[in-house]
Amino acid sequence: MTAPLDDTALDQLFRAARTHNRWQDRAVGDETLRQLYDLVKMAPTSANSSPGRFVFIRTREGKERLRPALSAGNLDKTMTAPVTVIVAWDQRFHDKLPVLFPHADAKSWFTGNAAFAEATAFRNASMQAGYLIMAARALGLDTGPMSGFDNARVDEAFLANTGWKSNLLVNLGYGDEAGLQARLPRLAFDEAVDLA
Repeated sequence: MTAPLDDTALDQLFRAARTHNRWQDRAVGDETLRQLYDLVKMAPTSANSSPGRFVFIRTREGKERLRPALSAGNLDKTMTAPVTVIVAWDQRFHDKLPVLFPHADAKSWFTGNAAFAEATAFRNASMQAGYLIMAARALGLDTGPMSGFDNARVDEAFLANTGWKSNLLVNLGYGDEAGLQARLPRLAFDEAVDLA
């Protein structure tokens, strides 16, 4: 695992990949969603805590439940996406640590410190959202991550009684390149990096 990826792979994951707002009328099968999660779960999290939780909304009924929580600017692209993922974090993630991190009593690190537990869960679930985007691209899917939605409404409609809290949404499917705009600029190395 020491050889760098070739340019084709780097283009697919980073350089040519785009955030999509329009979608082809192509379904994403449940088997692909399973493959996607099987990649995401292998990426690192703090103490292997894996606090990210994922709701794959892929039915018309599910999308209609989501509709009232969406901002106007995210409505059309979400309703037409084959799948919308609610990326959430589990407030009780530490209950799974005796299995996920068995060589230490990691659960005790969090049970008495709610603020530390929440910060750890939110940070690591956010990383898992990034892994989800990269795994989707690796499987040939396009993505459209967004934060323009009402978290409380999403939590009420989809996450009630789970102990999960929504973080962001990610639309998944096969993007329609006709909906892409010119790529926006990025910060140069010297603007974003300090070598200490």
